Amino acid sequence: MARLSVAKVRALSRPGRYSDGGTLILNVTPGGSKSWIQRLTVDGVRRDIGLGSFPLVSLAEARDKAFENRRLARGGGDPLAAKRKVKTPTFREAAQRTHEANRPRWRSERVAKKWWQGLNKHAFPILGDKRVDRIGREDVLRVLTPLWTSRPEQARKLRQAIRATLAWAQAHGHVDTNIAADAINGALPAQPAVKEHLRSLPYRDVPDALATVDASRASLFARLCLRFTVLTAARSGESRGATWEEIDLDAREWRIPARRMKSGVEHRIPLSDAALSVLARARPMRKDSDLIFPSPVRKGRPLSDMALTKLLRDTGLAERATVHGFRSSFRDWCAETGQPRELAEAALAHTVPGVEGAYFRSDLFERRRHLMADWARYLTGEVGTVVQLRP
Repeated sequence: MARLSVAKVRALSRPGRYSDGGTLILNVTPGGSKSWIQRLTVDGVRRDIGLGSFPLVSLAEARDKAFENRRLARGGGDPLAAKRKVKTPTFREAAQRTHEANRPRWRSERVAKKWWQGLNKHAFPILGDKRVDRIGREDVLRVLTPLWTSRPEQARKLRQAIRATLAWAQAHGHVDTNIAADAINGALPAQPAVKEHLRSLPYRDVPDALATVDASRASLFARLCLRFTVLTAARSGESRGATWEEIDLDAREWRIPARRMKSGVEHRIPLSDAALSVLARARPMRKDSDLIFPSPVRKGRPLSDMALTKLLRDTGLAERATVHGFRSSFRDWCAETGQPRELAEAALAHTVPGVEGAYFRSDLFERRRHLMADWARYLTGEVGTVVQLRP
């Protein structure tokens, strides 16, 4: 009888091996990564067969693979030999498949492009034409070591891309272990301390900052987009990519689809009177695009990721704040004014980790409606007027 459940697999964090019953085992490493192992006897010899990493390979998929291997072994076959018959791709081919598989869940085309560019520049010259089952730890270290201390953030992202590619290869039976995972930790030197947090204004200074932005000569769409971003405590990319289709004026809510969220989960944001006022100012300028804040220079495209940064620079705010930093300002305001932690985290669309997150299902939407209204009143210094928009 199976002993694991999907919720338990997600929640497990203590290093060790956890049996699902029969021959299937979940291995949790000290670094927190999880992978499936099948302990099977083939021709009288015990074998440990890697079935892929979690969550790339789900519990159901791991059970299916384990069952097929047991069936093959009972018939006198060798599951490992069967795996070796599959055409083994090169690292470049595996990376292409991984890129295609992950593309739908990435927040933007820019993220997908940068992922590929990092591999193309640093990994492919060394690993690209090698079959994935011929790549050793020393090959991965040749890629990472020159960047590991000189450009740590870039090196970490590059390692994640290599690791994801080899995880795909492992899940499809081309390699037994992911050599870019915890196995190479000891060979990589300590990196410099993590850079300081993104600059953010004290929450008391945010109303004046918005007034400065409103008084500037910057593009109206950029000014409106920044104001909407701060009022909703959203991420810049979520606001810049917002469409009128996502807005429900009757329900006074903004529903961001899962494909545009960092967490990959749909997020609802209650719209305050002040946020609706921003939409009322943007609505008359709607032309060919469904975007709420389209680029004034690139027809049919959203504002670029630098548009709001340039706005902060032009108004003299860039030395004190980043666009993302306004989310920190909102979080500090929540803490200083005694707002419940769970409300603040839900408003920011943060994923609650561990067991607490596994059991937490509500998005606290109606309670967040009051929270966002209070935040808007604080920013504007007024109660605000309900604005009627016509679809």
